[in-house]
Order: sequence, then structure tokens, then C-alpha cells
Amino acid sequence: MTVITGLGVVAPTGVGLDDYWATTLAGKSGIDRIRRFDPSGYTAQLAGQVDDFEATDHVPSKLLAQTDRMTHFAFAGANMALADAHVDLADFPEYERAVVTANSSGGVEYGQHELQKMWSGGPMRVSAYMSVAWFYAATTGQLSIHHGLRGPCGLIATEQAGGLDALGHARRLLRRGARIAVTGGTDAPLSPASMVAQLATGLLSSNPDPTAAYLPFDDRAAGYVPGEGGAIMIMEPAEHALRRGAERIYGEIAGYAATFDPAPGTGRGPTLGRAIRNALDDARIAPSEVDLVFADGSGTPAMDRAEAEALTEVFGPRGVPVTVPKAATGRMYSGGGALDVATALLAMRDGVAPPTPHVTELASDCPLDLVRTEPRELPIRHALVCARGVGGFNAALVLRRGDLTTPEH
Repeated sequence: MTVITGLGVVAPTGVGLDDYWATTLAGKSGIDRIRRFDPSGYTAQLAGQVDDFEATDHVPSKLLAQTDRMTHFAFAGANMALADAHVDLADFPEYERAVVTANSSGGVEYGQHELQKMWSGGPMRVSAYMSVAWFYAATTGQLSIHHGLRGPCGLIATEQAGGLDALGHARRLLRRGARIAVTGGTDAPLSPASMVAQLATGLLSSNPDPTAAYLPFDDRAAGYVPGEGGAIMIMEPAEHALRRGAERIYGEIAGYAATFDPAPGTGRGPTLGRAIRNALDDARIAPSEVDLVFADGSGTPAMDRAEAEALTEVFGPRGVPVTVPKAATGRMYSGGGALDVATALLAMRDGVAPPTPHVTELASDCPLDLVRTEPRELPIRHALVCARGVGGFNAALVLRRGDLTTPEH
């Protein structure tokens, strides 16, 4: 049994659990016009930005010039999660400390700055750290070095599904003998070059109104808004967490599954429904035992309809409360799934489902019991988190509320 004992959150709606959770329950949005660069020439000009973040508060000064913003977010999240878990890593054998992170966009901001220096001043102006700072695995590597995580290490690159896949892989490592895992996902995709790549997908919303640009399962849905940030968490085998007297157990990773959609034109449809059923089977629970679903919520009509069909197939029409709190942060790619897991754990702790901001007109082809403008008090024993990544990735993760008192309970 694998449990989560510490959480760290960096999001457009708050840095740290308390700030993030308060704004999430209030339905406060962090989406606004991009301020990290001038977006005037772009058809999509909104994003969820982490404004109140000082990298110097979380990252060793010697590493600031060597790392991208995606890694700064992960440093902050890991520091918060370790403190929240009241963990001293020195108490764990160094080769039994695992780290698995997810990333989708890489260190695009760092890479773009270095390429601009090369164009303006020649190759000698480019930092030697360009060779690693842009790479998807840089975050895992830097966390491993800084915290002495010399056990199994990994990197997941499955876009929005990555945050769940990282947790699924970390659970696998803990079952194979690791004693503790630092895991989750962060992304920082807000640079001019990165926005060009994102616009090429045709999935971004061009609506200039921050309250109407990203509306999952709404009749007015017309794409999504990107966001930056993510969540890092501490995972441990339950028996070890209880033996060391863990301060709290947020929840158990009760079930996990991943699938991959067939190529277009094959005549076979999306496989998110199968991922959900497999995750429920892994958790050994029936659909009726799920109390709340955190949906992927693409914000594009066709993808919303496909997800609604998958949820309806498993749970029945309006068969379970569904929420998409990321409507307040934007889709944070690999950070999004991890943040949804952290949000689900807080929801289970407090017995309340957070709202889906700004959604007022549920699409007629999405027969969901969507938690909309206000939080809903709800006893939550099991929560399901869904995520889909561009390219066909699907992941589903079942969380069980953290009320363990003995290893057998």
C-alpha cells in the first residue's frame, strides 16, 4: 500500500497549500493576459501565470543560473512537500530514495534566452548549462543531486497525463523496494517560442475574456488556456510511514492505469474509459464507490464530449459529481495532473468538492453532474483523477482517503 504524506503546490492561484486551497474553494481564477512577454502578435493571449513566485526563496543561488523555471517550481514543490511530510531524508538509506517527475515542455524559456544570446553575440555567449537546463529530465536530475536521492530515478513525458503517470511509476518503485519517493510534475510553457508550438495544435482558446476563455464542458467551450506550475509530493509505503510516525497521511494511491489511443483512421475510438475501468479494478472498487471525479476537462467540444461519454459509460448519466478546478489555473500540462491529485487529496481531507469556475451553461452532449460555481460539501472516500495528453496518452488514478491507523487497516 502506497500513501502520500507530503504536498507542495505552485500554481497561478497560489503558492503553498493554504493559499492555493483557499483560492480554489473560492473559485478565484489565475487566468489573465500574458505578462511574461508581449503577446500582442499571438491569437491566444491568456495564460495562468504564477506571479507571486520568487525563485531565490526556493532554489540555491548557485543553481539559479543553471536551471529553468520548470525546475525552480519543482524545487519549491519538493521543499514544501518534504517540510509538510516532516521528513528527514537522512533517516532513509540513500539508495532507497527515489525521484520521478513529469515534464512536457522542457526548459523552453531558458533555451530561448540562450539561443537569442547566440544569435546576437555568437556561440561563445551561450551558457554551458544550456546543454542540460532545457532537457525534460533536468528537474529529476537536479532534485536527485540536491536532495541526495540516489535510488531509482525517472522522467515521464506524456503531456497532461504525465503528472499521473509519474505517480504510477513512483508507486511501482516503492513496491520494488524504494523507501520514499519525491514525485509529481511541473511545467513552465510560457515563452514566445513555446506559445508558437502550442498554437500549432489548434487547441488553444482565442477568447480574450479571462472569465470565458477556458470553459470545460460548457456550451461556449472553444479551447483551453495554458498554465504554469504543478505539484510535488512525498510517497511512502504505508507501513514505513506509520512506523516512523508520519504527521499525516493524505491518502493512498489505490489504483492506477494508463492507455494509449489508436491512431486516427483505424476505426477505433479513445481509450480513456478503459483506463478508468482498469484503475477501478486495480483499486478493487466498483464505480458506485467513487465519490468525486477530477476530469481532464480539455475545453474543446469534441474532447469534452469524448470524456463525458467515457464517464457516462462507466458511471451512468450524472452518476457521480465531476469537477475541473483547473479552469482557474489553465491546463498546466504535466503539472496539471499532479496538481489535480493534490487538489483531490485536500478535497478528501475537508469533505468538499471544489468548483469549476465560470462554467454556467453545461453542454447538452455532456450529461455530467458538474460542480460549478460553488463548492459542494461531500464526504469523499474515493476520488478519481483523469488526464489525457496530446498524442493519445490517457491516465486514471484512484485515491483513497488517508484514514489509516495501522498497517492492516
